[in-house]
Amino acid sequence: MQRTLTWHGAFWVAAGVPPLVLFSIGGIAGTAGKVAFLVWTVSICMGFLQSFTYAEMAGMFGNKSGGTSVYGATAWMRYSKIIAPLSVWCNWFAWSPVLSLGCTIAAGYILNGLFPIPDATSPLVLDWIANHANSIAATDPRVTDWLAANPGKAASDAIQTLLASDGVAALTPAIRTWEAFHIPIPYLGTLYFNSTFVVGVVIMLTMYTIQKRGIGAAAGVQKVLAVIVLVPLLLAGLVPIITGSINWSYVTNIVPPAAAGSALDGAWNVGGWTLVLGGMYVAAWSTYGFETAVCYTRELKNPKTDTFKGIFYSGLLCMLFFILIPFAFQGVYGHEGLLAPGIADGSGIGEAMGRMISSNSVVVHLFVLLMILALAMSIMTAGAGSSRTLYQGSRDGWLPKYLGKVNKNGAPVGAMRQDLVFNTFLLALASDAGGYYLVLAIANVGYLLFNFLNLNAGWIHRIDSPHLDRPWKAPTWLLALNTLLAFVNALFLGAGAKVWGYSQALWAGLIFAALVIPIFAYRHWVTDKGRFPREAMEDLGLDPDGDLEPGRAGMLPYLTLLAGLIVVLFANWFFVLPG
Repeated sequence: MQRTLTWHGAFWVAAGVPPLVLFSIGGIAGTAGKVAFLVWTVSICMGFLQSFTYAEMAGMFGNKSGGTSVYGATAWMRYSKIIAPLSVWCNWFAWSPVLSLGCTIAAGYILNGLFPIPDATSPLVLDWIANHANSIAATDPRVTDWLAANPGKAASDAIQTLLASDGVAALTPAIRTWEAFHIPIPYLGTLYFNSTFVVGVVIMLTMYTIQKRGIGAAAGVQKVLAVIVLVPLLLAGLVPIITGSINWSYVTNIVPPAAAGSALDGAWNVGGWTLVLGGMYVAAWSTYGFETAVCYTRELKNPKTDTFKGIFYSGLLCMLFFILIPFAFQGVYGHEGLLAPGIADGSGIGEAMGRMISSNSVVVHLFVLLMILALAMSIMTAGAGSSRTLYQGSRDGWLPKYLGKVNKNGAPVGAMRQDLVFNTFLLALASDAGGYYLVLAIANVGYLLFNFLNLNAGWIHRIDSPHLDRPWKAPTWLLALNTLLAFVNALFLGAGAKVWGYSQALWAGLIFAALVIPIFAYRHWVTDKGRFPREAMEDLGLDPDGDLEPGRAGMLPYLTLLAGLIVVLFANWFFVLPG
């Protein structure tokens, strides 16, 4: 890899993290209700505090790429050869799906713009209803079924509702319902090869082509995109506050909803807390993401000073967006407004935010276009970071050797191809709303596992590697606080994974995490004959031809793993969805 990047470049690559708010702002609003904007605020504050542990570790390994999961994984090598690759693998399979999920949302924006589904109150639909007013009789079985499901209503109400539904269906462009075929996957979901999938693949291939030119070129593209799209996104948060469009009743009297997707207020009971923790669970996937700024340490011209600057200023940028945008969004639309179709699945988020700035249709459509570019930024950020995690995992002897291949531009093309294949599969899985949150829920199991291991790696490095240079050292009290936050993340994992429509998400994520065990076993004991590569040993300040020294922390790392497991299992048992 080539040292062509300054901290400014790392910052611009990480500038793709703020648009991650578009991925789940609707879903979290539907799940956490009036508590949603506080969920985002608490989550980004936690992410900012945790980043200081990651910044210290990043400075210790100026020759490594791949990000903080790689730096933290080295702390576990002395205690278990399996835990180190597990941390790296979990970080990768959490970050990599940004490609498929981002392409899914962007494809939805594009299809909405080019082939919109008409609203039931639009003139076209009303004309269709007038022309087909006699097509449904009061004795129609559909009318009978509708009245049975809606007691107290008249037959005329049923006919009008059914006509509106038929009108929307008749006037919906064929491309919106086109599907080549689908493949059910037992115990997982269904792969849909539809228009969303096709458009998403085109977007993904475009991003792949840009990133093959190397991190310097990618950072340049990111800088241009950031200037173009982050300002409008920031305006979506500022304009409603400046113009007085915030309805303060929407952001006060904070209580969880009665159930996920319900407009009714609930209570601060076990069910209510479960929904809030489910919101915290998914928010972490977005708000913690600026740790990707240290993925490029090996490509920084001056890693000793630039690693800390990159993650610190990226964190400040994310603090601004992840607090401001959800607050303004909720303040304008309220809980009930955020349950509208198109918000939860993400396809209508761009238009809704555009209307926070202006009611002019031209401005709204321009804003949607800019949000497509914002999603492209997120895809670029995730692709660059996740591929480098695979690359360094290969270099350190944890993952297959082919992932360590780079091209003439220093881009890790072997890992990038792996990302492309993996996300093409996920794109088919996420091409409907149910599959979208299934992918997100399972991926985030890996992300919170990685965060738990990595936050604890900070104090393990302090004990085992005091001799390694630390260009920036976190205050001890902050390191201790972040260790406590590791267990808070374990709580989110146990309680929150099951909230998103798939009760087995936690176990599915754990099974996927365990897949790294045979992959690592083959690389380490078959390919490398039980020894780690020389450079992996040198990075720890150890004899490259020697063996790993025993850890100085004794039983503490093992007791930490046991305590984390207990927290996850207890939270999963104790917290249940509202009845």
